[in-house]
Amino acid sequence: MEERVYNFSAGPAVMPLPVIEKAQKDLLCLPGAGASIMEISHRSKTFDAIINGAKENIRKLYNLPENYRVFFMQGGALTQFALAPINLAQGKTPDYIVTGTWSKKASGEAKTQGPVNIVWDGKAVDGAFRRKPTADEYKLNPEAPYCYITGNETIEGIEWQSEPDTGDVPIVCDSSSNIFSKPLDINKYGLLYACAQKNAGPAGVTVLILREDLLERSADNLPSLFSYKKVEAGNSMVNTPPTFAIYMLGLVTDWLLNEIGGLDKMQAINQKKAKMLYDVIDASNGYYKGHAEKAYRSMMNVPFRLPSEELDNKFKADAAAVGLASLGGHRSVGGLRASIYNAMPVAGVEKLVTFMEDFQKKNS
Repeated sequence: MEERVYNFSAGPAVMPLPVIEKAQKDLLCLPGAGASIMEISHRSKTFDAIINGAKENIRKLYNLPENYRVFFMQGGALTQFALAPINLAQGKTPDYIVTGTWSKKASGEAKTQGPVNIVWDGKAVDGAFRRKPTADEYKLNPEAPYCYITGNETIEGIEWQSEPDTGDVPIVCDSSSNIFSKPLDINKYGLLYACAQKNAGPAGVTVLILREDLLERSADNLPSLFSYKKVEAGNSMVNTPPTFAIYMLGLVTDWLLNEIGGLDKMQAINQKKAKMLYDVIDASNGYYKGHAEKAYRSMMNVPFRLPSEELDNKFKADAAAVGLASLGGHRSVGGLRASIYNAMPVAGVEKLVTFMEDFQKKNS
């Protein structure tokens, strides 16, 4: 295939075209370095500027107060599922609100490190993950070391529209699939982390935004790469960091700041895309059926089904033939799924919506 398709993959996911073009231009020889970004030392002044620039961009995007630290780790969200309790639980029992596959997985990994309190489990309550809980459906422990949530469930297409009220208990949030998609009040969070490959860059780097007083919870006897305190103190370079992934993260955050104009504008674009897609689902008289309840729909991931599995498969094949790629749903939910992250252009959603309307006319 010689032309780029509209890539609706849930991750690794679509990247901003200007970012890819910039990386392509610099890949052979980074200006001023005399070598590729993949070849330069992580101890060089050139890379020092790159990693610190990426951190500063994140501070600007979220308007971070001085008492929050930004650093980078490897191992993706799965590693953080275990490292959060290792670093922050201090032998106490954290609360987990289980709203989908990834928060379920996170609670399971946390249990390998100690007891976990599941305060609400959507599948146990409703038989399937389709919504977030209302405040009167769960009771949090005011003495818990943290309360864990997944900001956006990619598989079921469910997103927290506002954070739960946890009082003085810090929220730990997996924001892998909705980081940088909208403004947020970071003061409500103790730790917000995100693997990059859905909305912030290529696979290989994980962003952590941590309230600095929580660094002191990391025990001194933790292995260096498992310790938030040690990794942050080492400027994310206790070992060789994923230099290319951090470079790309810097380009993505440059794009958000300088081309998009910040997270308010990014949110407005994302809301427009999501509305277009949900409108065609809602106007289909049941031909297209969304998975999540309307009040909890994700702005990033839109799972839906057609009247039969045969039509689901035909839809995927016909869509791929016209350049609408990676629309298959997760195996645990089935059907279709359109992931419309920051980098998905409005034109891609417009083409998908037109295709959906035409497909219904031809196949209903």
